[in-house]
Amino acid sequence: MKNLVIFASGNGSNFDAIVIACQKCNIDARVLLLICDKKDAYVIKRAQKRGVPSLVILPKDFTSKEDYEKKIIEELAPYDIDLICLAGYMRIIGDTLLSRYEGKIINTHPSILPSFKGIKAIEQAMEYGVKMFGITIHFVDSSLDGGKIIDQRGIYYNGNDISYIKKRLLILEHRLYISSIKKLLTKL
Repeated sequence: MKNLVIFASGNGSNFDAIVIACQKCNIDARVLLLICDKKDAYVIKRAQKRGVPSLVILPKDFTSKEDYEKKIIEELAPYDIDLICLAGYMRIIGDTLLSRYEGKIINTHPSILPSFKGIKAIEQAMEYGVKMFGITIHFVDSSLDGGKIIDQRGIYYNGNDISYIKKRLLILEHRLYISSIKKLLTKL
């Protein structure tokens, strides 16, 4: 069985989807730990409900990003981690974490990369007038949403209801993230 750690900052619906998939044996892995950078994030309640230990590490408690990431590495040291899954983790991963877990950090992004990188990708796409919205699962590297693509899926939508497309994409994102994790873990 493989070991996952999830980093999240907010609501945690992807966290929940991954943990449930592991608990139902849809992914041959277990989530060992949630790392969260916000003390009031709802994902912490989800972790408690699912029986996953959580650790809140606040960036403001450190003098530098490097020190913050060194603390994360220190906390992760006892674990045999196969994959770190970013699930709504709203921080850019720095060189300290990247060098320690190179090739083991993946992320989900709500666009068909390389289009619409960064925050508010769905809003960017809507404003641009695209008709094909999507999700990308990719490896994390030092570039913003630029790591090697693992998988992508898209849906056609010719409307302007952003809440509708966000709901559709979230369903797609959960499925795609789980299938991508499953695929990656079989190669480890």
